[in-house]
Amino acid sequence: MLLDKSEKIHNESRTPKYMQVVNLILEDIDRGKLKIGDRIPSINETSFDFLLSRDTVEKAYNELRDRGIITSVRGKGFYVNSTNMENKTKVLLLFNKLSSYKKIIYYSIVETLGNQANVDLQIHHYNKTLFQSLLERNLGEYHYYVVAPHFYDENSRPETAYELIKKIPSDKLLIIDRAVKDHENEFPGVYQDFARDIMEALESGITHLRKYERLILVFPKGELYPPEIIDGFKRFCYFHNFNNLILDGIDDEPLYKGDSFIVLAETDLADIVKKSREQNLKLGQDVGVISYNETPLKEILADGITTISTDFIHMGRSIAEQILGKEDKIPIKNPFKLYLRKSI
Repeated sequence: MLLDKSEKIHNESRTPKYMQVVNLILEDIDRGKLKIGDRIPSINETSFDFLLSRDTVEKAYNELRDRGIITSVRGKGFYVNSTNMENKTKVLLLFNKLSSYKKIIYYSIVETLGNQANVDLQIHHYNKTLFQSLLERNLGEYHYYVVAPHFYDENSRPETAYELIKKIPSDKLLIIDRAVKDHENEFPGVYQDFARDIMEALESGITHLRKYERLILVFPKGELYPPEIIDGFKRFCYFHNFNNLILDGIDDEPLYKGDSFIVLAETDLADIVKKSREQNLKLGQDVGVISYNETPLKEILADGITTISTDFIHMGRSIAEQILGKEDKIPIKNPFKLYLRKSI
């Protein structure tokens, strides 16, 4: 039984061609044109009919076979194995932690995938041994593995889990939130470039920062924040001639007029807001504050807290669209921006 040639492969579509082939076959099953036991065209036949490369069609058939929709009989061809359209894509998310921001990513992925996939979540807690155990337990059980490769050595410098990640078949692997150290362009997915992001975000607000005498980055020790943030901060201050300081927390010392703070931890943000009120210092005039990661609360707090943040919803949506075949599976830098408010 041949596929309906009136259905075309659209070269201008954002959906990859192999996924268009998958969708055409699924549509024929859904409409009853293909039933269990029906033979579908060979790879060569479909390649000829739709003017596609053999590799593209083979990738489509492998996708359908992984889902259990078709099966191959040696020497005879491909046959419909299941018409159960509930046979959904299975996705495993391997996150480093389950923070409020990771939850935003998770819900964005789930919402975008809708009823087309089942999503499971596991947490490796930055631990490569635990990550290896989770991989060994789940390898071969999912169509896609979405990995947040946040791992650090004893000095809180980024290290790689490259050899472990390479165990996942390349066509089933997507990286999320950060790139794999020393292999930044090798794996598809959506990532933050932490050093470049903070530098460019601060540059976009440089006219507001110039009114302060000193920029202070509050970077807590032992909290496993990406150390590239320090690199980007130092680079910004060097190239733009800002007097600067890096602290690991807001201690008992008072705030000083003319200082502007960049804080990662919510507790440090709360301490600065509290101290500014106690000392009658006005945020955005006497002292400044920029907080990492956008939240609705920071937008409405007092006159609003300026933030620098990646777009977590966009990150989840983009990963989901790569899974669905609506975006090419390539490394994509996630949007990052300054949300300017009255606190600077």
